[in-house]
Amino acid sequence: MRCTFNLKDKNKDGATLIYLKAYFKKEGKKFVYSTGETIHPKEWDFENRQPNNLNGRTSKADSHRTIKRQLDRYSSLFVSITELYKNTDREITIDQVRKEFDKEFKRVSLGKNKFYEAYDEFMAFKQKNKEWSLATIKRYHNIKTHLEEFEKAKKYKLTFDTITQKFYTEFTDYCMTNKGHINNTFSRNVGLLKTFLFWALKNGHTYKADFINFKKKPKVITNQIALTKEDLETLLSIEMKSKKLERVKDVFIFSCVTGLRFGELKFVSENTINGKTLILKEEKSSGKKVREIPLSAIAMYILEKYNYVLPLIANQKHNDYIKEVFEEAGYKHNVIKASTKGKEVIREEIPFYKRISSHTARRTFITLMKKNGKSDKLIAEISGHRDMKTLNQYYQVTNEDVKEAVDDTFGFKIPNS
Repeated sequence: MRCTFNLKDKNKDGATLIYLKAYFKKEGKKFVYSTGETIHPKEWDFENRQPNNLNGRTSKADSHRTIKRQLDRYSSLFVSITELYKNTDREITIDQVRKEFDKEFKRVSLGKNKFYEAYDEFMAFKQKNKEWSLATIKRYHNIKTHLEEFEKAKKYKLTFDTITQKFYTEFTDYCMTNKGHINNTFSRNVGLLKTFLFWALKNGHTYKADFINFKKKPKVITNQIALTKEDLETLLSIEMKSKKLERVKDVFIFSCVTGLRFGELKFVSENTINGKTLILKEEKSSGKKVREIPLSAIAMYILEKYNYVLPLIANQKHNDYIKEVFEEAGYKHNVIKASTKGKEVIREEIPFYKRISSHTARRTFITLMKKNGKSDKLIAEISGHRDMKTLNQYYQVTNEDVKEAVDDTFGFKIPNS
């Protein structure tokens, strides 16, 4: 038994529904089922009974391929049902086929949204296969929260069918306006969402591929803070008023002189140190290579001060307290923070200490090493970067650096007039 596709109204001057049809000889009736897909008759291949222009690279061709994938779902289910009944020697009826089609294409999970069910399945799949770090898991949890809040704020019900260009426009406005996200944050979130949608497409949760055309905003390298060697010497010389801030300060300085990410500090212990070298190997499931990180005199001083057990606290708490450390150290002068939303560059003055976080330490390490003429490859061996482009985004060039470079290069002796 065969099925085919026909237009509801082939003479209509506009989009018309596409029906799946099959003739049941024993009943003397036709099975007619709406696919829910629409197309203009001029865009329909009447000979092959499918959308035309499937091989182009236009948005129209993308739309037609999406419709074709959806139609393939209907024809594949029809074949599966009829083959099952044939192989089990049972007589098939139009009512039985319709029930199976309704079960597949009109099903509604009780109290649940299929989009979010698939999202949860996606997250479970990635975690069970040990493909994600804890930071990545947190990011995907955050994306789900953003999407749920977006639904409420924009009154936009999320299903796979509503992930269209309209969704992208509304989501862009929500992220940029409601949430105040800058280009880099927005682009990262769109990238994570597209990763999920590609997975959903591959695993048959959706056949719509509009999301492929969702564009990221141009990435902007924002101005960040990196400390100078003089800043580190100042920090070392200042005694904090509380032990809490003293410990946070020491952990921060240790990160500055080793280049370790905050999450890597937990691997530091007497057992991982050989002489004056830290042998860093993360969990067995990690694909990262073993790194040998030389420990400077100041790094050894801090380790010995705490008997090789760094006084770590939660990253968020550390970020709160390190701002207090810099405020107490006198770093209260204003600096310019520039960020980009869409095509608008936003500049604001905020106190220096408010721009400090645990990530400032790693940025400081890379910047000081670069200023001291060390090669990217050498720095990457210590920092663990695989991509040199990413590493160079950490390098912060100040106005003083630019002036010094020009003076060093063109500091000619002026002839007597």
